[in-house]
Amino acid sequence: MTPATPSDEVLHRIESSVSWITLNRPDAMNAVTWGQRERVIALLTEASADPAVRAVVVTATGKGFCAGADLRSTGPTAGGDRIAGDVTRMIRLGAQRLITAVLDCEKPVIAAVNGTAAGIGAHLALACDLVIASESARFIEVFVRRGLVPDGGGAYLLPRLLGPQKAKELLFFGDAVPAADAARLGLVNKVVPAEDLEATARAWAERLAQGPTRALALTKQLVNASLDGDRASALAAEATAQELNMTTADATEGVASFVERRTPKYLGR
Repeated sequence: MTPATPSDEVLHRIESSVSWITLNRPDAMNAVTWGQRERVIALLTEASADPAVRAVVVTATGKGFCAGADLRSTGPTAGGDRIAGDVTRMIRLGAQRLITAVLDCEKPVIAAVNGTAAGIGAHLALACDLVIASESARFIEVFVRRGLVPDGGGAYLLPRLLGPQKAKELLFFGDAVPAADAARLGLVNKVVPAEDLEATARAWAERLAQGPTRALALTKQLVNASLDGDRASALAAEATAQELNMTTADATEGVASFVERRTPKYLGR
């Protein structure tokens, strides 16, 4: 059974069609528990299904974005004797489900990284569609420091963002990557002073929330899938996505506004 998560350990609010998901264990540098993961997954799933939500921001309180998994609370198999298959199951049902929930969310997801993002915390940020980081943020592939293999999609995400050689450098050495270097490498879209992080994330999220939501969802799917498929499959998926999108009210509005030379007003439908 999944442990219950105190409601104040994951804060949630919806403002201006943006779902704000905030990890709130600042004393633990927001090291994520099993219960917190389940709550975040549930909120991302709800965001996909809720037409009132048109963008998502994932952020955290305190000085750390997420210091990784809370090893004292890693799931139903934590503690006691493990048998073959327990670790695989724990990772598949925990860290991998969390990262997959971000990648599969049908709304654009922004990471507002306020501090250190380590291990699964780094992967949580890098799985998001856009990443805004505070100047004090750092990204650390901490697994090698613990003698562990990267999990939570790290060996999948990093080569796609950086290429295999640079990905191996980060995964092999586990060195901290400051926000400015992360931006230079392409891991981060924008670096801002700490006091500007929330406002910048809000501005980006609200801009996305005013956009053609279904077109953005289909675009996200196309880009993510393109990294794993061949050209013919990518072009076929693109044509199908455009076919589906042309049935939406926002596509009709977009074309009409162009013809009428006015600013479009998208409703997310």
